[in-house]
Amino acid sequence: MISGLSGSGKSIALRLLEDVGFVCVDNLPVKLLPGLIEHYAASHVAQLGVSVDIRSRFNPAEVLELVTHLRAQGHQVDLLFLTSSVAVLLRRFSETRRSHPLAQEHKTLNESVAAEQQYMSTLQSYAYVIDTSLLNVPQLRRQIQQWLHLPVAPMRVVLESFGYKYGVPAGLDFVFDVRFLLNPYYDFHLRPFSGLDESVKAFFVQQTMMAEMIKDLADFLLRWLPQMEKESRSYVNIGIGCTGGQHRSVYIVEALAQQLNVYSVLVRHRQLELSKNSEKTV
Repeated sequence: MISGLSGSGKSIALRLLEDVGFVCVDNLPVKLLPGLIEHYAASHVAQLGVSVDIRSRFNPAEVLELVTHLRAQGHQVDLLFLTSSVAVLLRRFSETRRSHPLAQEHKTLNESVAAEQQYMSTLQSYAYVIDTSLLNVPQLRRQIQQWLHLPVAPMRVVLESFGYKYGVPAGLDFVFDVRFLLNPYYDFHLRPFSGLDESVKAFFVQQTMMAEMIKDLADFLLRWLPQMEKESRSYVNIGIGCTGGQHRSVYIVEALAQQLNVYSVLVRHRQLELSKNSEKTV
């Protein structure tokens, strides 16, 4: 169960639970929680994340009574409370231009924050508290993972080959242009094949510059991907482009996939896949 002050990061905490496999419900009326637990228990859902906050105008005493009741029934209930300093909360509301849930009660932002702090103080005293004032999003996610002993989802590396003549795919974090490498397209016997075929592989094995390029790319990625993983990145999308997306980029993507096997790697060959789908359509 996640609760806390408005603007303290409850949505981030709930998304983290979703990322690691929890079924999550945001802003649930407290009186509906027993029925929700019964429903998911019958469906054999073992991990449920629920956000309860000031928007539903719940009674903190009722929440604590409900938690005690659920634990007596054998459920493991972990209560997380997120808070932050008044100055930081005011800044966050100012930056996002969102109104405070208590603003409808004709309160200023300062008055709304103060009223919420007082209202939620009972619940806070019974929960595990994380102060998010000085935390960025990755740091908050790590603290929650450590508290719940949650597994850290491995970062997924997507390697995609493509042809520049067809345009650069959207959403890439890194793009490497390999059009300067020797192109087997100009060999009449190799033109019909791709970087997946043995004849093209044999061609590239003889190219010293190709081996150097693969080594340089692998060294660069193995140096910096761990830093990106520390920032709780879920995906890193890497594009390797040649002219037609058939030979050089395909071969390099396959080679890099082997070099980066310490990560969960997805391989995509854009032009080859589009060509295959086109043939099926015909």
